[in-house]
Amino acid sequence: MLDESDLPTDLPDDIHPLFQGAPSSTEFKKLRKRIVRQVREAIDTYGMIQRDAKWLVCLSGGKDSYTLLAVLHELKWRGLLPVELLACNLDQGQPNFPATVLPEFLTRMGVPHRIEYQDTYSIVVDKVPQGRTYCALCSRLRRGNLYRIAREEGCTAVVLGHHRDDILETFFMNLFHGGRLASMPPKLLNEDGDLMLYRPLAFVAEEDCDKFARAMNYPIIPCDLCGSQEGLQRVQVKKLLDEWETRTPGRRQVMFRALMNVRPSHLADPALFDFMGLAPDAAPDAAPDAAPDGSDDGLPPQLR
Repeated sequence: MLDESDLPTDLPDDIHPLFQGAPSSTEFKKLRKRIVRQVREAIDTYGMIQRDAKWLVCLSGGKDSYTLLAVLHELKWRGLLPVELLACNLDQGQPNFPATVLPEFLTRMGVPHRIEYQDTYSIVVDKVPQGRTYCALCSRLRRGNLYRIAREEGCTAVVLGHHRDDILETFFMNLFHGGRLASMPPKLLNEDGDLMLYRPLAFVAEEDCDKFARAMNYPIIPCDLCGSQEGLQRVQVKKLLDEWETRTPGRRQVMFRALMNVRPSHLADPALFDFMGLAPDAAPDAAPDAAPDGSDDGLPPQLR
């Protein structure tokens, strides 16, 4: 378990370089504290810390991965994350990718890192039919290379910057287009069984990542491999969630809590709940959820 004490006040010689120049406003301090608290909560909730752990922290250059990198190094700097961290960027050969930005940034920040070049872009363009999106194949190729790098570096886990909104969007993409209830779990064992995959930003909102990275003035690199994003299923789902959030603020957080409060007996998957074996001990005189007078008392049905 991580120590629950508040982080100490920053002093000029008592701060990781990734946080140097942080805004002194009360609003930013609250934002920073909230993100750090949520990351610590996710790490504790899903048991991400293991003995002699070494994490490969994947850095794309986007706002989310910068936020992940900064918070993990902050926790380690404070002695609250007893793992070795190695930042890694996989340069996939996208046109106009600024290859010097991340190595220069990481060197300046004193962050141990590895930069790997693998031209997966050419493979994606060659294999994906015209008019189709690149994301699925690009992601698989990237994941395979990251697993390889993790093994070469002796890492025990690959750590990704997916946040709460990414997880929700993936859930609805699977619901609408995949015909299954599934998302990106905060903790996963890879298929070969030799590496863990962690998402410590699982409780952090995308908006907070954006505010944090921009306030810190990190050199954000946009992902424009796919060109226009308007046709992507994820973008469509994101717009839908944005509309819901606008009409009912806090809707995203409520939906995410639902992913942590699953009741298999109230779904329809016979592999998760024994519906065949479900039977009353004795036939009741009236439905168990009905009021004595036969009227609906407004109470929810009792859960089994």
